[in-house]
Amino acid sequence: MKTINQLIIAAAAFAAGIPSADACTSFLVGKKASADGSAMISYAADSHNLYGDIVHTPAADHKAGEMREVRDWDTNRYLCHIPQPSHTYAVTGNMNEHGLAIGESTWGGREELWGDKGIDYGSLIYITLERARTAREAIDVMTSLVAEHDYASEGESFSISDGNEVWLMEMIGKGKEEKGAVWVARRLPDDCIAAHANHSRIHQFPLDEPETTLYSPDVIEFARRRGLYEGPDSQFSFSRAYAVTDQSATRGCDGRVYSFYRRHTSPEAMDAYLPWVLNAEGEPLPLWIKPDAPLTVDMVKDDMRDHFEGTVLDMTNDIGAGAYKVPYRWRPLTYKVDGETYTHERATATQQTGFSFVAQLDQNAPKGMKGILWFGADDTNTCVYVPIYCSSATVPYEFARGNGDMLTLSWDAAFWVNNYVANQAYNRYSQMIPDIRRVQQAEEGKIAQEVAALRQEVASMSDADAARRLEAHSAEAAARYVKNYKALGDYLLVKYLDGNVKKTDADGNFVRTPDGICTYPDFPGYDDDYYRAIVRQTGDKFKVKE
Repeated sequence: MKTINQLIIAAAAFAAGIPSADACTSFLVGKKASADGSAMISYAADSHNLYGDIVHTPAADHKAGEMREVRDWDTNRYLCHIPQPSHTYAVTGNMNEHGLAIGESTWGGREELWGDKGIDYGSLIYITLERARTAREAIDVMTSLVAEHDYASEGESFSISDGNEVWLMEMIGKGKEEKGAVWVARRLPDDCIAAHANHSRIHQFPLDEPETTLYSPDVIEFARRRGLYEGPDSQFSFSRAYAVTDQSATRGCDGRVYSFYRRHTSPEAMDAYLPWVLNAEGEPLPLWIKPDAPLTVDMVKDDMRDHFEGTVLDMTNDIGAGAYKVPYRWRPLTYKVDGETYTHERATATQQTGFSFVAQLDQNAPKGMKGILWFGADDTNTCVYVPIYCSSATVPYEFARGNGDMLTLSWDAAFWVNNYVANQAYNRYSQMIPDIRRVQQAEEGKIAQEVAALRQEVASMSDADAARRLEAHSAEAAARYVKNYKALGDYLLVKYLDGNVKKTDADGNFVRTPDGICTYPDFPGYDDDYYRAIVRQTGDKFKVKE
């Protein structure tokens, strides 16, 4: 999704809070860095105006001369028509029938290189999923499309994986005077993990390793011609030439990468990069690292729920967290005090997420399970990830387009039910999050058991029967989760009514008196830091006189 650099390149960049400025986070895991041999990519589509749903496009055959309309994914603005190939593949969300998945994050980059005609980044993803079977095919399709039809977006990072390979590709246009884009793509080593979060991550890259690195022929020459680089080819940095590197970009964007890495390797080793994260000084974060232990899909889901816990950026530790340790900050993220500009942190988990996914891609799995899009609507921290299979021909009703929208509440829609739960917790986080985790973990734990059993069950089925069985499971899991989360939202409202806390037993059930009425509630009040802050500000104003 788009960043503030679309609007003002020298402003508070990626951490700023203009309503139309969006930002996304993506994690990448090689197949030998995962516990089960699957490759994984994750994606949080963050926008204050994005409704979390899934679109399914069926496979189709096309007649010669048939054209496809292209409209900007963010604004629905008409861009162009492009010819259809003879056949297009089925696509569900950000994954196609072959188990190919693509995610992204926007980093804006040099304003003079932004494009407004051709194919935008979002359409480029979905058109590519209709036309490619592998990650390398996807890179070829994407770069060929923008070369032929032009690129109508800003700087973009793409996560691309087919289960065998994981690639990170970065691209930016050539401005309004020239057609096409410059780009570089790097293959993630199978035993490594990587991330991108609204700042260009590729610096120097090998010029003669086509098995690991692909790039546009003019990527360096174009930078020289536009006055963006003067050194030798061997020292060329794609990020330094085409992105805007400042403290806002590193703290608001690479900070999320730092926290992800820190969760999976030595914290001390990653803290050595804090000068880069906090002040854009010193060595940049590495493009990828080897984790200390293999990652599971549940670990990546938890990574998507990160608020910098345990780091110097921990959002629960400063006064902005309030009395209930809330790891969220309302926009705008930058603010002024006595003429000086300050910023809140920008974490991976954020309230304005429209949808997110963890794509688990395994070419050794049964055909219908080669790609599993673990899909969540709304905030990653509180959502339940439901499996959508690459063989699916329909979308669960709870995630379907048309079941509610940003202005239409639907109690059958995962997006709205998750917001019902999450928005209550934003006010009293430390009190409510244990109740949410209890239900969330029960739902995801049950789903995980079912998926493990399905892998054995569908292995002996025909492709058609397996696809129907998997599709039915997605529908069952989504319906059950939404029903239980609506009940969770009701429970939170009752339990925490009026600033009190109703008494419950060890299983979370409300306690009644022997006569059947509500047991008198507890009054938890505020934490010690909050009370001390009142006294520091008001002195003896509220002091009780003996």
